Amino acid sequence: MRNNSNDNKSNQSSGGEDHHSQESSISTPESRFNQTLRNVQGLLKGRSMPGKVLLTRRSELVDQSNTQEPALNYARSFSYNDAETSVSISKALEEAFESPSEPNANESVNKLKISTSNVENTSKGPQKSVIGARATDSARVMKFTKVLSGTTVILEKLRELAWSGIPPYMRPDVWRLLLGYAPSNSDRREGVLRRKRLEYLDCVSQYYDIPDTERSDDEINMLRQISVDCPRTVPDVSFFQQEQVQKSLERILYTWAIRHPASGYVQGINDLVTPFLVVFLSEYLDGSVDSWSISDLSSDQISTVEADCYWCLSKLLDGMQDHYTFAQPGIQRLVFKLKELVRRIDEPVSRHVEEQGLEFLQFAFRWFNCLLIREIPFQLISRLWDTYLAEGDALPDFLVYIFASFLLTWSEELKKLDFQELVMFLQHLPTHNWTDQELEMVLSRAFMWHSMFNSSPRHLATG
Repeated sequence: MRNNSNDNKSNQSSGGEDHHSQESSISTPESRFNQTLRNVQGLLKGRSMPGKVLLTRRSELVDQSNTQEPALNYARSFSYNDAETSVSISKALEEAFESPSEPNANESVNKLKISTSNVENTSKGPQKSVIGARATDSARVMKFTKVLSGTTVILEKLRELAWSGIPPYMRPDVWRLLLGYAPSNSDRREGVLRRKRLEYLDCVSQYYDIPDTERSDDEINMLRQISVDCPRTVPDVSFFQQEQVQKSLERILYTWAIRHPASGYVQGINDLVTPFLVVFLSEYLDGSVDSWSISDLSSDQISTVEADCYWCLSKLLDGMQDHYTFAQPGIQRLVFKLKELVRRIDEPVSRHVEEQGLEFLQFAFRWFNCLLIREIPFQLISRLWDTYLAEGDALPDFLVYIFASFLLTWSEELKKLDFQELVMFLQHLPTHNWTDQELEMVLSRAFMWHSMFNSSPRHLATG
């Protein structure tokens, strides 16, 4: 889905800086860009975000005894039918911003107006239940089947398809391929997976299945921390409270930490295992996750699932190594980029948050650390991770756009809250009733903003 042909738009970044100019004419390329940007911002205002924040302003202590969740109505101005039409908005934007000085620029702007009009019209019509339709549409299933049935899977085509959602029963195979754990050549696949699964078992035997007398003090402390964190993992999903599930998490995390001494175990990595665990268990267990029992599986099946989780976690974190090393500099860098992107897209929200003394690091750190797993309903995580894994090596930078879209879901609400209310709102975001539709809207906006801003070298400048 991602289109890298927008890299020639760096000379347009200045057009996004003057969000508040009131020119009525769009006769020049720059003013056309400004007007189009304002139109889209007006259309897409208002939708998503979560986070746990420190309860202290920059230099003052907040009296926690008076901290109560404000009795405000955080209604979301979002049509459940917007997700599909937001894709056409993205395409129209790409054309409008690629070459605004060319004769067809007006045509692209007109396409954008038609697209936004369609959004407004469909939002007034009867709501349809199209949850997950994009991933399970028969035409898309046929496209996945065709790509996966080749002797060698063309990963670029697979990424394009996966970005918009993967049919659930195909997800295990596709995730293994996208992460490079399973080779794209079908003739080698079975042998490589068998060898890697045996390698994981050897690592467990060597590092985990040993007495504490053979561990260093640091290793004992790390294992103790993991054993404390496992019961806290996704507490709202009863499946993860099963003792055998927590034991599997512990083995995976400890083995990974021992083999990655540069970071070791960092709190939050336990959350990152859970999507893999659910997806790979779905090859053996049917029905809802809440009805699963891991005791229904053989020890060989559990070992296979653990091995796949271990290797896929390793592949994922290889692409963001400095997110979990000392002081987690990778996350700090991305939080800074998020702050600057929000300032560029929605300056009033950025200014209000700053005036209230709330730092982005205070609420966005957990988003990057746990990749939103703690912020949205767990049943949506696999769909979100389809897009994550489709991004490949570009994922860390694209997270900035997803999280900006997530935050600005509640643009209007955030501007009405004082510091204490912001803290409470960001700790208790109203996402518990979210469906695929809200998530699709967040991803569509992120794609659109990435198309607009990512190739502009000045869009994250601090000046």
